[in-house]
Amino acid sequence: MLLCSIGNPQASLSAEEMKKALFAAFEKLGGRKKVLVLGPDITRMYSRAGELTYMAYQFYGEKLTDILPALGTHVPMTVDEIKKMYGQTPVNLFRKHNWRTDIVTLGNVPSDFVKKVTGGKLDFDWPAQVNKLLVEGGFDLILSIGQVVPHEVAGMANYNKNIFVGTGGQEGINRSHFIGAVCNMENIMGRADNPVRKVLNYASDNFAKHLPIVYVQTVIGPDAENNMKTRGLFVGDDIECFNKACELCLKVNFNMLDKPIKKAVVNLDPHEYKSTWLGNKSIYRTRMAMADNGHLIVLAPGVKEFGEDQQIDSLIRKYGYVGTDKVLAAVKNNDDLKANLSAAAHLIHGSSEGRFKITYCPGKLTKQEIESVNFDYGDLDEMMKLYNPANFRNGFNTMPDGEEIFFIPNPGLGLWAYKNRFNQ
Repeated sequence: MLLCSIGNPQASLSAEEMKKALFAAFEKLGGRKKVLVLGPDITRMYSRAGELTYMAYQFYGEKLTDILPALGTHVPMTVDEIKKMYGQTPVNLFRKHNWRTDIVTLGNVPSDFVKKVTGGKLDFDWPAQVNKLLVEGGFDLILSIGQVVPHEVAGMANYNKNIFVGTGGQEGINRSHFIGAVCNMENIMGRADNPVRKVLNYASDNFAKHLPIVYVQTVIGPDAENNMKTRGLFVGDDIECFNKACELCLKVNFNMLDKPIKKAVVNLDPHEYKSTWLGNKSIYRTRMAMADNGHLIVLAPGVKEFGEDQQIDSLIRKYGYVGTDKVLAAVKNNDDLKANLSAAAHLIHGSSEGRFKITYCPGKLTKQEIESVNFDYGDLDEMMKLYNPANFRNGFNTMPDGEEIFFIPNPGLGLWAYKNRFNQ
């Protein structure tokens, strides 16, 4: 049932407009006794989920008893991060998701279904895992709050990905990421219908209908001055809500270019991007727009590690971003990578497959560390002088020497493609 559907590509929804629409949707749901909120972490700072969560707290009061950030494999939020993102929402309501221990399995998507949707590439079954709080907490309403935006694994972020990956377990996260990588993320990104989403939808339809989940989804996009604007708000308990958000998201967040990018400069906000695990959005969100033999420069002042999880960090350091063929061979021949397929998928996502050059300019990783994982290294201070983000507008810019660069202020808010590469 669709409870709220407002917005358009030119909209700029205010907090009051969102609050009015959200409260109207809650009124349609009727009274509730115990409410759980599943919200994003600090890596989705611009989703407005923090504000929406506080609005939900204002509406439900003491009936909203728990907030579980849908971390997936990310590190738990600090108190400072919670306050920064969620404002006045009481900190004592927040719980920590442990993707290795806090898990129950609702059911298994059969291997023959996985084989069918992956075109025979994979034939394992897929466990529909969620945090045990969703099942054992006695909630009569679970609000899944977040942003719909192009995504490398699920095509479009949010909806049931927030449930089965955001609050999911190690095996489910690993296998879903690997499905996306093996099925070629260029055939997945920006598409609501794809092999990973088919698996997630199977799990929703067959194992999760007893969970009282209602989705609250935003669509966010920058204006000409790079100010973030809320273009839409969608609330509902089924896939119609997600599909409506995806339709708007494609108009707001998908950038189809008439020519390929020869040189791109991508800026990573230090408050949001502290690892290549997250910062590699700069690579996979632009790869369909990059010219052959092009150059991608990543300004990464906050990047201090490769993986936010220690085990994943060590695997990235061991194997590096070496391209699909070498990663798949490593999975086949090495038990440590075989046991952590999300890390293997990430290694595929973070490679240009040798098609264009990637220069990483980290604030807190050494030249040796960067080059050891198969990136080129750039000195951050020197690159910031050459490519100061304050001097560029979103999109194509011309340097004083006549060189053309394409500037992206935040890769997490979009997907870029050259029209002759898209759909290949």
